[in-house]
Amino acid sequence: MRRWLDRLFLAAGAIGACFIVLICALMIAQSVMREFGLRTGAINDVVAWFCAAAAFFSMAHAFKHGDFVRVTLMLEAAPAGLRRALEITSLLIGTVAVSYLAWWACLFTYESWEFNDIAQGLLPLPMWIPQLSFAFGSVLLWLALVDELVLVLRGGVPSYVRAVEERHARGDFSSDL
Repeated sequence: MRRWLDRLFLAAGAIGACFIVLICALMIAQSVMREFGLRTGAINDVVAWFCAAAAFFSMAHAFKHGDFVRVTLMLEAAPAGLRRALEITSLLIGTVAVSYLAWWACLFTYESWEFNDIAQGLLPLPMWIPQLSFAFGSVLLWLALVDELVLVLRGGVPSYVRAVEERHARGDFSSDL
């Protein structure tokens, strides 16, 4: 199960990275098209959807690798037992909050499909298609939070803490800036 989850989060991060590359390609294409006097309005809609997809698909991967913003000043000063309790509390709160987000993201996407909601911009695309990244990304982040919560409840060190400690051991403090 561990390998499967790690591959799932890595794949989601890779999909998010692909969307970033696509954004870059579209922005360059839009600049070139403008030089030739071609219309480029719908590209803005697609880029906006791709920005959302890049963010939501990348969240679970970023969380698992310690790349989310965390305020650890209090945790680092706390004794081990209190630190574990605070970590569990934080993960519980995060899991509940993201559960709410994921539920409504999925419902929102389903309702867009059910009512055949069409984009208002220059590209008349069914809205449920770009909204899928919101739903999938939210569910993946929820799964990552539950995974970390189970890990900590079993007495393990959170993956995001371990990842940051490994970077620090290599002398890489770039994520701390």
